[in-house]
Amino acid sequence: MGAASRLLVLRSLLLLPGAFGFVPSLDSDFTFTLSAGRKECFFQPMRQGASLEVEYQVLDGAGLDVDFYLESPKGEILVFHQRKSDGVHTVETEDGDYMFCFDNTFSTISEKVIFFELILDNMGEEEQEDWKKYIIGTDLLDMKLEDILESINSVKARLSKSLQIQTLLRAFEARDRNIQESNFDRVNFWSMVNLGVMVVVSAVQVYMLKSLFEDKRKSRT
Repeated sequence: MGAASRLLVLRSLLLLPGAFGFVPSLDSDFTFTLSAGRKECFFQPMRQGASLEVEYQVLDGAGLDVDFYLESPKGEILVFHQRKSDGVHTVETEDGDYMFCFDNTFSTISEKVIFFELILDNMGEEEQEDWKKYIIGTDLLDMKLEDILESINSVKARLSKSLQIQTLLRAFEARDRNIQESNFDRVNFWSMVNLGVMVVVSAVQVYMLKSLFEDKRKSRT
C-alpha cells in the first residue's frame, strides 16, 4: 500500500461517525408554546457519572414566568422554581430517565412561549476498535494521528460552544423583542386613554365656562 492509499484510508476513517472517539454532539434545544392551564414534561435518559444542564427562558406571554421542576429517576424533586422567567440548573446524574416539566396551570388566560436547551457532558463513548490496525507503515507518515484527532476534537468543541452561544443570543433577542412590542402596545393604549380624558376635560371646561357667562347675563336682565 502506497503513501497516497494510506492517507486515503486515514481520511475515510476520520470521517466515520464515532471513529477514534469523535462522536456527534448530544446537546439539543427546543422552543414550544405552553397553553394556559397546561403542563408539559420531557424526559432525558442519562448514565451514571454524567452531567445534565437545563437552561430555559420564557420568551413570550403575560408575566414572562412559568413553574419549573426537575425530577430524578427515583422520583426525587431536584429543582423546583415557581413563577420564574429563566433559569440554569446542572445536576450530576445516575442511570435512568430524568424528567423536567414546565407548568403553566396558574395562568388561566395567557399562553407562554418557552425555549430550553439541554447540555450533556461526560456521557461516555462506546468502546471503539483499535484504529491503529487500519494503518500500515505509520512511520512513513509525516503527521501523528493523535495530533489530528486532538485538533478535530478541539475544533468540534469550539464549534459546539459557538452554536450554543448563538442559540442563547437568539433566545435573548426574541425575548427582548417581545417585551418591546408589549411595551409599545401598552404605551399606545395609555396614550389614547390620556388623549380621550384630555378631550373630555376640555369639553367639560368649555361647557362650564359657557354656562357661567350665560348665567351672569340672565342675572343682569
